[in-house]
Amino acid sequence: MQRRALALSILAAITLLACVGMFRIAPIPQPLGYHEFADTRTMFGVPNFWNVASNIPFLIVGILGVMTVIRGGYSGGLPSLRVAYGVFFAGVALVCFGSGYYHWNPDNVSLAWDRLPIAVSIMVLVAIVIGEHIDERIARISVLPLMALGAYSVWWWSYTEMLGRGDLRLYGLVQFLSLVLVALTLLLIPSRLNGIGYVWGVVGTYGLAKVFEALDTQIYAVGQLISGHSLKHVAAAVGMYCLVMALQRRSLAAVAGEAPA
Repeated sequence: MQRRALALSILAAITLLACVGMFRIAPIPQPLGYHEFADTRTMFGVPNFWNVASNIPFLIVGILGVMTVIRGGYSGGLPSLRVAYGVFFAGVALVCFGSGYYHWNPDNVSLAWDRLPIAVSIMVLVAIVIGEHIDERIARISVLPLMALGAYSVWWWSYTEMLGRGDLRLYGLVQFLSLVLVALTLLLIPSRLNGIGYVWGVVGTYGLAKVFEALDTQIYAVGQLISGHSLKHVAAAVGMYCLVMALQRRSLAAVAGEAPA
């Protein structure tokens, strides 16, 4: 119990420090070069073809996840979080359309539709991890407020960009602080479910996706076959599929609250 209390205190302290620290710095506008990607080839009449087409795995994974939840009978999730699992995978499927639309015509307006399902899905993932590691009731109560926070972070950034004083700070917290907290929760608080490696797969592949994104030009320069940004989409979708496998393959720990195998 003391270890759990200490872990929760650490999570709360990091959240508070990150929020205070972020909002003590100046607003962060969208970098002007963000919409410039290495691979701009047009194929089959589709501009930026591979950056658009590489979003299809999100749709496939999202549908697989939603079908897994709808059919029920999965052993790798908590029944009380069934709605959260379903909403998460629905959000993953929508990433295909939001990101595809953005990469078809990259600008700040279309970028908002790219970021919206991503932010909402990340927030639902936070609620899922809360339910599996901390408290199911808190998770159920927090799903809608967390989704609203994710959506608001995108709206606030888009609104401030239209005013000419873009502010990415809240969206940055939603995307990066959330994943840091998820990783720390996996480390510090045992899950009620075995097979925690699947959830680590979600976090790890998302980190790999960000590496691919940062190396967009360098990767494309090697043979000009595929860009880092296209690989980012594929890696992130693979990470989402880890949660599909988690629902299918995990099981409740032998003793509630014991460390996962």
